[in-house]
Amino acid sequence: LSKEKKIKMKIDPTVERLNFDNFSDTTVEHLHRYAITRPFILEKQVLDIASGEGYGSFLMSKYAKNVYGVDIDVNSILVASDKYKADNLHFKSGSAQSIPLENSSVDVVVSFETIEHHDMHEEMFKEIKRVLKPDGVLIMSSPDKRYYTDNTGYVNKYHIKELYFHEFQLIVQKYFDFNSFYFQKAYNLNSYISNYDDFNSTLIYSGDQKELFLEEIEPLYNIVISSNKEKYFINSSIFNGSLIAKKRSNLLVHKRKEMIYQSKNYRIGRLCLKPYYYLKKYFKD
Repeated sequence: LSKEKKIKMKIDPTVERLNFDNFSDTTVEHLHRYAITRPFILEKQVLDIASGEGYGSFLMSKYAKNVYGVDIDVNSILVASDKYKADNLHFKSGSAQSIPLENSSVDVVVSFETIEHHDMHEEMFKEIKRVLKPDGVLIMSSPDKRYYTDNTGYVNKYHIKELYFHEFQLIVQKYFDFNSFYFQKAYNLNSYISNYDDFNSTLIYSGDQKELFLEEIEPLYNIVISSNKEKYFINSSIFNGSLIAKKRSNLLVHKRKEMIYQSKNYRIGRLCLKPYYYLKKYFKD
């Protein structure tokens, strides 16, 4: 793409996207979800619904036979196509209700944090069933309305229709015979995924040298692995966020330096010291 076209290619600010210029628990949550797909996508045809910035589709392309990243935002597709390149990676414009792929053409459908962004859930599942092969697998995540919104009072302006766990469970079971459910929660840049039935028995401790206490674990995100062939399971897993923590630390240092360099006091001080630098150079020469 030409330099002129690259300048015009910007992600639509009216849609929610993961921003890798701002590392947080959200970053490790997203990366962890893509990490658990690995056993299912090896040498498979994979569809990534709402592929957004494109990083997830790119990561899966390292293991899959082919990956199709589909997003409703055309600019996102242009940016992803330019940023992430691989012979087996293909970005296409389309929606969860109108997937630009043929019937029974993919082995695995991945849909992370998509369903809450629209209210056409039935149409979405029908399309997923259409493009999936009869023995295909769906891996989907959804924020739990109870813990994401009700308990926090936080209203995400990008979310159209969030689901409680039982609602998520009902619609998935309507379209797939075999389903295993999991929950996800991140703590201090480390993400934890485990079987949904285990979240009440999982203990989270916190505290300091003066007091230790037990926290209530909250299944912030629901995850399901679905199929009409057999029931699939994954082990409990942790995403180690130490690399993300290091990147965030470096980013914060860079931002602080930028703030200092752009401050009025720094510019005035640099201006006042300019004659000194010239004199120093003069006498050195």
